[in-house]
Amino acid sequence: MIDAEWWEYDSAEELAEAVAGDAQFVIESALDARGDAVVAFAGGRTPAAAQALLAGRKLKWKDVTIVPTDDRLVPVQDKLSNVRGLAERFLPLGARVIPLTGGDLPVDAAGKAADARLQAIHWPLDFVWLGMGEDGHTASIFPGADLEAALSAPHRAIGVTPDPLPADAPVARVTLTKSAILGARAILIQISGDKKRKVLEKALKDGAGSNYPIGRLLADASQAIDIHWCP
Repeated sequence: MIDAEWWEYDSAEELAEAVAGDAQFVIESALDARGDAVVAFAGGRTPAAAQALLAGRKLKWKDVTIVPTDDRLVPVQDKLSNVRGLAERFLPLGARVIPLTGGDLPVDAAGKAADARLQAIHWPLDFVWLGMGEDGHTASIFPGADLEAALSAPHRAIGVTPDPLPADAPVARVTLTKSAILGARAILIQISGDKKRKVLEKALKDGAGSNYPIGRLLADASQAIDIHWCP
């Protein structure tokens, strides 16, 4: 049984405030315990408001390392780049932001390069901040041919090609793997809308037998999962 706790809010503003507070608490705890913090943040629109609030909090940002949970194989300056938004928000604060992608590499080579790049940070991650799509994907762990590799690879990152490609971002990706995500000290999921809630509830109920990637991912989680949701 997946140990998950739901936190419900009446508005997107309340949700963003709560998620920013949770992220701040985990980061501060890691800084107090070990002198630094290494975290993985989801990119895109859903976490943007909470990340903006978090960026306004007084933290020892110079001791914080941030990696994306996943990224698209596009140039860093491209609007589809997840690390672009994270860098614009957190680099000016002094945080270290490490891209998963870089250079014009085929998808498999990009995954290997990302895995090598991640050797430079300490593990396990202190905190992973996930979102989820209506198809049950999280990070860039999608249904399809690359699902099993993302769930079973011993590496921390791999290259994947969603099939079909999402209409809003029809490109290959690099994603953190199940082992990298579940190794984290704390995991938070941020979603909104009734449809996503129903998908996530079904995924959590079915666990390892789920048709949704997030259910398969979380089936082996040893830590409690905090889920933040608003309609």
